Parts: sequence; C-alpha cells; structure tokens
Amino acid sequence: MAVTDLAMSRVAAAIAEPARARMLCALMDGHARTSTELAAIAEVGPPTASAHLARLAELALVRRYPQGRHRYYALEDPRVAEALEGLMVIGQSDSASFAPNTPRRLCFARTCYDHMAGELAVALHDACLGAGWLIPAAEAVSDYRLSEEGERVFHDMGVDVRAVRARRRRFARPCMDWSMRRPHLAGALGAALLDHAIGRAWVRRELDGRALRLTSTGRRALERRFDIQLPD
Repeated sequence: MAVTDLAMSRVAAAIAEPARARMLCALMDGHARTSTELAAIAEVGPPTASAHLARLAELALVRRYPQGRHRYYALEDPRVAEALEGLMVIGQSDSASFAPNTPRRLCFARTCYDHMAGELAVALHDACLGAGWLIPAAEAVSDYRLSEEGERVFHDMGVDVRAVRARRRRFARPCMDWSMRRPHLAGALGAALLDHAIGRAWVRRELDGRALRLTSTGRRALERRFDIQLPD
C-alpha cells in the first residue's frame, strides 16, 4: 500500500502544477502536439515546457513521438483522459447554482480523448439506455453491453459492432461528463460512435480545440435514429 500511495501522490503532484494541467487538458482531444505548441498553451518557455513534459512522460501520463526534428506528445492512453475528466467533475462546486463557465459550444459537444462528451453525448447516452439498447453488463457492474435490439440498431447505423468488441479495451461504459454532471458513453463503443459521426459528417471537429459542431445532416440523423430533440 505504501508503494501505491506514493505513486498516487506523485501523479497527483504532477497534475496539480498549473502548466502541466493545461498541457494535459490540451491533449484531451486525442491529438498529438509538439513541445513548442504545448509551451504556448501552458504559457511557459520551451526549456520549462520540456522539463514539464519529461516529468509527465516519466509518470506515464504522456507519450513521446519523435518525428524528424520534432517531438510530438499525446496522452498515454484513454485511462489518463478518463482520470482527468473525473478530476474536472470533482473540481467543480457542488452547489445547486452550479453553472459552468465553459464556452457554450464546448458544453454542447466536444471530444473527451476518443469519444464524445457534452450535452449531445449525454443525450445520446440517455437515449440508448432509455430504448434498452444499452444494458448493464453482468460481468462488470460499471460497464454496459448491447441488447439484441441495440446490436441491430448500431449495425444498421453502420457501426461494425464485432470489430468494436474485438478491441483490447472495455467495450462500453459510462464516463461522468464534467460540464453536464451526468454520464456520457465511453469505451470502444463510444469511440466507434464518434468515429462514425465524424465519418458521416454528423459532427465536425472545430480547428481551434476540442469542440464539435453538429451539422444539419447530423441533427436530422441523430434526431431520427435516437429519437431525441436537440436545441437549435
């Protein structure tokens, strides 16, 4: 336990440094960035940024990708994004008057590493549960599985459920949304749904960050397939 406690405290201390926290949050869109880009985001000089990134890499929070003269950095894996999302929930006030000061477009739809988050993602999660397409998995209390009807719906939508299930990660699980304070869909199925939505041009990535823009095509498709009403 002493070893585990020490490891947890080291990770917590690394994340607690504001510049490192900004770097990690910037990488939550699933894209890699250079140390120069991350230095600008964290508002520190290149040498300081390199030291911060070395620390994060040492603790397996980020991974280096050398390419030519540049070194790119990305989150080590989805578990890091999940932990950061959870900390964002904890870090918000629990008062009844809670109102996030996050820009509206980020609250509505954004990426959470490799899956969708925000109001849109929560609505899709709730629709899948309400329709009985997602049901609790017997083997893991916190995970979901697809019902027979859910399998048919996702297959008809164009998602290769068999390939998704073959990925070496949890199939489907709830992920607490820090802006909505309710779960959205994560895991391999959540990632596949985001890939599908982008591939069908239902949503488009904004160029300046994690925000996702819902297209008119996507609005019609999602309202029809998931029986949800989305705000204009």
